[in-house]
Amino acid sequence: MKHLFAHFATKVSEWAGKPVIFILALIAVVIWAALGPFFDYSETWQLVINTGTTIVTFLMVFVLQNAQTRDTRAIQAKLNEIILTSHAENRFIGIENLDEEELKRLDELVAKAAKGRGETEACRTSEPTEAANATPSKKAEARKRPVVAKAPKQKQRPLEKS
Repeated sequence: MKHLFAHFATKVSEWAGKPVIFILALIAVVIWAALGPFFDYSETWQLVINTGTTIVTFLMVFVLQNAQTRDTRAIQAKLNEIILTSHAENRFIGIENLDEEELKRLDELVAKAAKGRGETEACRTSEPTEAANATPSKKAEARKRPVVAKAPKQKQRPLEKS
């Protein structure tokens, strides 16, 4: 059931983001507005658009949130892998769990470092994150991995390494 909903949410979010869907929704609203005089702008006429938009909005919140959460987790996993296998600071792993004030401070430090007038270690925060402290050796291990010639491309499932 979980996979079925995830697949459904992905398809609906892709579909809902297309310009043609916006145009169809706009046409529906224009038709509804044009029908107002024929229904004497009655309460029933108003109820049709109110009920329809409320139901669609309510359901789309859950569908889009599911798709966005999965996308965010996938991007975070990819970024963590890049950090672990590069010369980037391991302290950036797990920063998505910081509170708003710590993230603002970190953003300011990174911006200063990018402009060349800040601290040399842009990721220095008041308290190191748990994830960063728990994985210092993974980075070293990742750099020691032997380089292997790439095999011809084959279809891979997520999280499966060739």
